[in-house]
Amino acid sequence: MLTVENLKVYYGMINAIKDVSFRVEQGEVIALIGANGAGKTTILHTITGLVPAKSGSITFKGINLLKTPAHKIVGMGMAHVPEGRRIFQELTVYENLMLGAYTRKDKKAISDTLAKIYKRFPRLEERKTQIAGTLSGGEQQMLAMGRALMSKPSIILMDEPSMGLSPLYVNEIFDIIREISKSGTTILLVEQNAKKALSIADRAYVLETGNIVLDGDAKELMNDDKVKKAYLGE
Repeated sequence: MLTVENLKVYYGMINAIKDVSFRVEQGEVIALIGANGAGKTTILHTITGLVPAKSGSITFKGINLLKTPAHKIVGMGMAHVPEGRRIFQELTVYENLMLGAYTRKDKKAISDTLAKIYKRFPRLEERKTQIAGTLSGGEQQMLAMGRALMSKPSIILMDEPSMGLSPLYVNEIFDIIREISKSGTTILLVEQNAKKALSIADRAYVLETGNIVLDGDAKELMNDDKVKKAYLGE
């Protein structure tokens, strides 16, 4: 479904991503784990057209994303839940959600999707007229995820969904990610909480300073001594 090959990304003279290759198959949950500054967010931004690549290729459903404008990538079935949520603080919960559906035209289908979002996130329905900036951190994360789902994506890129959340909300957010996956949406997950990410992923890639240094079955990586020592605090 999504293939990244020999990707190189520079910030000025700094080689941030060095010949990175990985794939995401339909229906999988793929985790990208690694320390701060490893390049995880840069990879997501390059996939979604926010950061230009120096070389390499990114193909999604057989189409070259490096030659596709960012706004058209959404219409192809890819959604991005950015680091820090990036909701529209001054708008209501409902307005934020409807902005997620801006590429869609069928009002009945949009309304059906909204009903499903409210069913999955009851708190968003309770707070639909509330200004989004007044929500708690966990509720804002739910809103960012709900907004992404409003575009009816076939794949969602999630960047640090548990960042800054209380342990209770972290568990809830990961339960929701699991649900989204079970409903048939493919997920590429960037997450610093490696233990949580590996617990729900099918496969994972470990990133260090712009290189993939390990990859494989997520459960096997959880038992890898190097991964345990570096990322799982064991």
